[in-house]
Amino acid sequence: MSTNRVQGDLYSRVQQFHAAQMQALDSGRFDEYADTFTEDGEFRHSPGRPAAHTRAGIAKELAAFHQERFAGEPVQRRHWFNMLNVQEQADGTIHATFYVLALLTREGERVPEIAPSCLVRDVLVEEDGRLLTRSRRVEHDHLPES
Repeated sequence: MSTNRVQGDLYSRVQQFHAAQMQALDSGRFDEYADTFTEDGEFRHSPGRPAAHTRAGIAKELAAFHQERFAGEPVQRRHWFNMLNVQEQADGTIHATFYVLALLTREGERVPEIAPSCLVRDVLVEEDGRLLTRSRRVEHDHLPES
């Protein structure tokens, strides 16, 4: 297996970018999360749901998804990223692939559930000195039923 080495500063920038991005999402600040995408960005996050496009479309999709999925139930979600692989591409884009555990804690419960475990593939770009997500594709882990 061969890997391309990236400079530590780029790796750290991608980690910091993801941390700020997920803190916005987990706090329900969907417009702020959407602003971390390019204006024409694509976000494909759940099986059976079409990809959201544009910042406005991403924010709208997230608000609808959370309303439908949790229907007013008080929950706290936390996204944990790990095993980050950052690859600079010849076209100037940055490909970031990583594992995610989305933890869900319900009111009154002490033990969170993992909902779900995923592989995420990001294409990042730099605009005006700022990292932005051009596309994010989330692949949920599913084992075949026996």
